[in-house]
Amino acid sequence: MGAKCFFFAGGGTGGHIYPAIAIAERIIKLEHNAKVRFFCSARAIDLRILSQAGFEYTSLPICGFSVRPDKLISFCTSFLDSFRIAKRAIIESKDAVVIGVGGFVSAPVCFAAHKLKVPLVLLNVDIMPGRANKIIARWADEIFVQFEDTRRYFGKKGAKVNVVGCPLRIDFDNPQPEKAIEQLGLERQKKTLLITGASSGSENINEAICLLLEKLDGFADDWQIVHLTGRANFENVRKRYVGVKIGYKVLDYFDDMPNLLSATDLVVGRSGAVSVAEYAAANVPSICIPYPYHKDRHQYLNAGELVKAGAAVIVDDLPQHKDTAQRLWVALEELMKNEEKRKKLAENCKAVSNMQAASQIAEQLLKNLF
Repeated sequence: MGAKCFFFAGGGTGGHIYPAIAIAERIIKLEHNAKVRFFCSARAIDLRILSQAGFEYTSLPICGFSVRPDKLISFCTSFLDSFRIAKRAIIESKDAVVIGVGGFVSAPVCFAAHKLKVPLVLLNVDIMPGRANKIIARWADEIFVQFEDTRRYFGKKGAKVNVVGCPLRIDFDNPQPEKAIEQLGLERQKKTLLITGASSGSENINEAICLLLEKLDGFADDWQIVHLTGRANFENVRKRYVGVKIGYKVLDYFDDMPNLLSATDLVVGRSGAVSVAEYAAANVPSICIPYPYHKDRHQYLNAGELVKAGAAVIVDDLPQHKDTAQRLWVALEELMKNEEKRKKLAENCKAVSNMQAASQIAEQLLKNLF
């Protein structure tokens, strides 16, 4: 029998790709001769992440779904092209399993798996499944989810649903804060405030923080800032920091989140499913600013799991940046001044963190699907 082949399908954001990488790392650790291949979108963030991960990947021509006639035709054409590419690759491998991890790019690959009758697994780390995962669930043999509340969305699909948590990259097992401190040139005696809009950045969060820089200067003696802006907003944010008193490091992107989060004393960021899992795994108190434009408001639900555990607070992303900044400052000032409250939030992270999710999924894939 040849080497087992695991095809991961999904992309468009780091929130889809990073959990897949986490599972792939554990598969290789358990089965050294296993083959791993990713099917991703052509977005820059997918290529940037996967080019550093060390796994083979293929970007598919699939574009997002739209009901507009011109875009619908493009979607259908790109879906069929992507389906053919994925089908050909799956046929060429003998012992294959497909793992759908979310996003529009996963649909044609998972449909190919369904047509070829190869094992199909679905990973859903948000509380509420997105459009693609709702469709794919009807074909899946098994579904892995992060939250117990997610189970009910798949209850009538027929697949087995396992609540395992969010798979996190293997570097979260043994983070090394000194590496991030050295790489970023941070001052060891100062506490670190991390600002992040996730892999693509957040213009709203960037703007709210920039409006607070003068106030944050009041913490210059004890604190420093690491601000991850996203590529699109980097230059604008960098210019806004010129002349501030508080120490800072402004970057468009930083891949080594396990080490950076372990060197962080407080994080302000979005509350995608992977983000909240990473905050909890790093035992770092967080101020979550959920993305406000999703119809299902799933980032609010994700953040709510941390809040229920006493590990985070939520600040609304409001239509006016100044209003968001005003509310954010209330939370920031209290937590930056109150070390005991930060410690309590950090301690409560342990109640929602599951560091074994990636290993559990990898073991299940190797044991039950071949």
